[in-house]
Amino acid sequence: MKNMQTMLILKKMAIAGNIIFVLWILFNGMNEGFKGTMVEKFSYAALIGLLSINFIILLNSRMKQA
Repeated sequence: MKNMQTMLILKKMAIAGNIIFVLWILFNGMNEGFKGTMVEKFSYAALIGLLSINFIILLNSRMKQA
């Protein structure tokens, strides 16, 4: 039981971290006027995509447990 509670807390922290990190990336992009090389723009978009996929997977696994 204690192990499941720990995993639930870790999943919530990971979801919160993903959201904060995506918002931080978007804030920095807005602050710079979304200027940058094509490689930078692609890497930021790919990172946001990966974090979003991770968020969805964590959320779905959490819903299936409940």
